[in-house]
Amino acid sequence: MAGFDRPWWVIGGWSIEAFTGIQRDHDDMDISILSSDAEAFRVFLGDRWTPWNVDDGWFRPFDHRFAEVRPDSQLWVRRDARSPWVLDVPFTPDTDGRWTNKRHPAHTEDLDDVTWVAPDGLRYAKPEVSLMFKAAQSRPKDRVDAENTLPRLDPTARAWLSAAVGRIDPHHPWVMR
Repeated sequence: MAGFDRPWWVIGGWSIEAFTGIQRDHDDMDISILSSDAEAFRVFLGDRWTPWNVDDGWFRPFDHRFAEVRPDSQLWVRRDARSPWVLDVPFTPDTDGRWTNKRHPAHTEDLDDVTWVAPDGLRYAKPEVSLMFKAAQSRPKDRVDAENTLPRLDPTARAWLSAAVGRIDPHHPWVMR
């Protein structure tokens, strides 16, 4: 990502690991960018990497032929057709440059309010934001991430998580925790 001059941040399990310090296995690296920066990201990748747009049941190259992407879709990135996927880039919709919750579009915030910069200099999704997205899938690794993270959240972060998950599923077990 060195040289990409638009906002980007680490999400998912890696952001939880950066917050908790508890290591676990990861399948790939997950980052996010604002959907309005998708074209700039495609240009940044150039011919060094091959991005594919994953969206609601279809999968196609993200190149000059298919440059349009939905703001809540994502990219998978690899070197070439024979290489493994190395980067998963779910787009974050934005409203006038503000982070927009793809699960509840009326919920917008400044990017600095939903991310943090760690001592390693990288920007990460705040743990409560990562858990909000993990709540929708609640896979075994997501439940482990929640067990490791929830006790470490301060009251403000817990309230944010409860409200955000509650907008989507008021009966989700993490709302009550």
